[in-house]
This record gives sequence, C-alpha cells and structure tokens, in this order.
Amino acid sequence: MVIDPPYLIFLGDVPDALAAKTGLGIVDWRPEWCIGQLRLEGCQAEAGIPDLSIEAAAAAGVKTMVVGAANAGGVLPAHWIASIVAALDAGISVATGLHVRLSSIPEIRDAAAKSGAKLHDVRFSDHRFDTGKGTKRPGLRCLTVGTDCSVGKKYTALALEREMRARGMKADFRATGQTGVFISGRGAAIDAVAADFISGAVEWIAPAAEPDHWDLVEGQGSLFHPSFAGVSLGLLHGAQADAFVVCHEPTRTTMRGVKHKLPSIQEVIDMTIACGKLTNPAITCTGIAVNTQKLGEAEAHAMLEAMAKEYGVPATDPIRFGVKALVDRLRTVSATA
Repeated sequence: MVIDPPYLIFLGDVPDALAAKTGLGIVDWRPEWCIGQLRLEGCQAEAGIPDLSIEAAAAAGVKTMVVGAANAGGVLPAHWIASIVAALDAGISVATGLHVRLSSIPEIRDAAAKSGAKLHDVRFSDHRFDTGKGTKRPGLRCLTVGTDCSVGKKYTALALEREMRARGMKADFRATGQTGVFISGRGAAIDAVAADFISGAVEWIAPAAEPDHWDLVEGQGSLFHPSFAGVSLGLLHGAQADAFVVCHEPTRTTMRGVKHKLPSIQEVIDMTIACGKLTNPAITCTGIAVNTQKLGEAEAHAMLEAMAKEYGVPATDPIRFGVKALVDRLRTVSATA
C-alpha cells in the first residue's frame, strides 16, 4: 500500500504518551511528513506539532489522517468514528494500525465510498507468508528485545540504522509493527500474522543479504510478557539474530498492562540466548538500551555505567546519549562472522 503524506496525526483522547506511541513515533522519525495533530477533549498526549481541525488540515494539504493510537487489543473506540468520517468527508484518506479493519465499520466504509478517499489498514498484509524454515541465510541481523512492551525497541533499531549508515555501513531498519511500517514504508505487523507464519514473516522482512549487511530488526513485546511472549518468540526465531540489544525502562515495577513483575536484564539475556540458539547458535548480546527519560542526567550516567560493568556490554540511552558504543560492539560481530 502507498500511504500519501503529508499527515494529520489523530491522537483521540489517549490517556498517556505510551498510548500514542504510533503517532509520536512517526513525528519523531518523519517530522517532515507531519503537518499537525488532532486531539479530542481529555487527550493526555502531545506530539509537539500544531493542533489542527479537519478543515484546517484539508486546507493545508493533508493527504492522510493517521490514527496514531496504540492500545491493548488494537480496538477503535466508537467515539472516534465521527472524526474519521469527518476526515473522509473532507477528502482526506485515513490510515490505522489497529486490529479492526476500517471498512468493517459501516459509517466509515460509506464515507470513503462517497468521497473517494482511501482506507489503509496497515496491520493487515496482503502478502502470503510461508512457515519459517530456520535455514541459515547470509547477512547479519541485530534484534532489539525487551524487558517489557514499549521500552524503546523500535527507537533503538532506528537509532542503530542512522548511526551505522552515517559510518558508511550497510544497514536497514526492518519494521515488524505498524508504527515502523509507517516510518519505513515496508514491513509487516507481526502481531497480526497467524502464529504458524510469524517466523516465516520475519524471514521475509529480513531476507538473505550481503555478508557485511546488517538488518536492524524491530523487536515486539517481551519473552516474559504473558500477553505477547508468543509473538516475541516467533520473531526471535525468524530473525535468526547474530546479535541482540536488550531494551529497558528502569522505573517500572510491573509489566505494562499486567501485574507480573519485570524480569531482570540478566534473565532476558539468558532466555534470549537459550531460545535464539534454535536458529542461530552464535547469538550474542551486544548491548543494553535504557530509556532514561525519567532520570536526571547524572543518575542516568551512573546507572548506565553500572550496567555496562555488570553485564560486560555497552549500555546507553539511544536517544539521549547516542548509540556509538553499541555500533562499535556490532562491528566486532561483523569481524568474527
């Protein structure tokens, strides 16, 4: 599918920034595509771009309104339908990464048919995936894994791609979620793929490549999350990762959306290696990426230094402090592969 920019980012009335991570991610990595945001009363997220009405967005040349919310179950709240219909009536196409098809809602389907505007359901791929084979394929792959959901796996992979390309390395971000697909223009939402085909879909997303080419594979969920561990495991096997970076948010005590305690970083390293060896016996941890947004700078530096010493790999906040040390470590994997 081709989703035409520029975008109006619809945030609805989401309760916090994490619930708007799709929209905020697009703004962070493709700001030139984002003209404005549309928020309903009570919205607790802010993308840092102008608030626009549907009418103002149409006048400004917006081509697509992107529903920028990400919620448990990928549902479309009924009270958002009016805004979507209004955008379609104004000739603006609508794109969403939710689990519900826009065309399954009669009011939306009828409005699109009347105006000729397009409906884009990014989570639903028209590609038929094979089952995973686990056969060793050329090229190098780094997977971001997490102690929880929404801890920076996508941002870490994108930051690695940017730094590696700046150094002249061959590297591509490989999207496995709806936000990543919006940002990169290619990929598949793994959590919408039938379970038997998850690893095969990842083999398609990150195919055979030149021996010195890195795929930076966007991780999903966590092997320890009771809701999403199945997706995380299939992704790990399909990625056939040579390297992985553990992503972590240090202020949480329980996993997002459930009452389970967060695993330790060491538990994530051990489990990822134990499970990842099925398709790549040489899998290794090459770094830790920590979202230190809620910490002061001195506190963040102290924590990262302690983590690097404890686990023997570089530790950084990819957005705050960059990923040079993580890329340096990946170069060592390239040299020994």
